[in-house]
Amino acid sequence: MGAEILVPEQAGADDVVLAWEGEDVLAVRLPQLSESLDHILAAMERRHGMPLSALDRKSKQEVVRILEARGAFSVRHGVETVAGALGVSRFTVYNYLNRETALNREKAPKDV
Repeated sequence: MGAEILVPEQAGADDVVLAWEGEDVLAVRLPQLSESLDHILAAMERRHGMPLSALDRKSKQEVVRILEARGAFSVRHGVETVAGALGVSRFTVYNYLNRETALNREKAPKDV
């Protein structure tokens, strides 16, 4: 995830300080969400064994589905970042997102 371990004295207001038996033992500095997106994209490339831009359309749609589930598109410029990694346009990413939303609506139980 890209977190950084610090001594408790170096912890800032946004860092998480971990205590053991009442004593602060370390602090964890979490990356900004945009940095996390880069880590997630890199992990997905490793998982697929190739650049995301080399994947077929169906695989790219699956990547977008996974990224949406992880909140990637709530990050500022998330769509642009993902589009660049996939080698597609922002419009294509939005189409993949809309397709997924439509599929989820079709799968949802109907009220009678």
